[in-house]
Amino acid sequence: MVVTGHERPVRQAVASDAAVAAELLDAFNREFDSPTPGTAALTERLRELIPGDQVVVLLAGEPAVGVAVLSFRPNVWHKGPSALLDELYVRPDRRGQRFGHFLLEAACRLARERGAEELEINVDGDDIDTRRFYESHGFTNTEPGATEPMFYYYRAVT
Repeated sequence: MVVTGHERPVRQAVASDAAVAAELLDAFNREFDSPTPGTAALTERLRELIPGDQVVVLLAGEPAVGVAVLSFRPNVWHKGPSALLDELYVRPDRRGQRFGHFLLEAACRLARERGAEELEINVDGDDIDTRRFYESHGFTNTEPGATEPMFYYYRAVT
């Protein structure tokens, strides 16, 4: 998939793009002081995942300056899969140039094409800029008709 429609091309990564995507994902976690297994481990994992159909990696720019990672899984509530935007990152020196916008639009289009009814995103509550970005693209943290925000919970299973 290549989305051109402007000056910010977005394409679906192939296995040979694993190192490029891994470098961007590693930079993302390092920028925000989050743990990362490093580019070598990420590259290996992406080489395994990209050829499958449960994880899709999108790259923006040539050379790539942004990455989005989507996961698809079966869902009992509707026929299509559930789509989760696991990651969306644009290099700091390229922000404000609409790479994030085009990655998000491509992710939404891909989710729709694959039959998903929703695209889910988890955002830290104090990350106001990221929340503003997603809200400006029509995302909300409340269900239709509800007034209370939704929360995301997790627990390590080890």
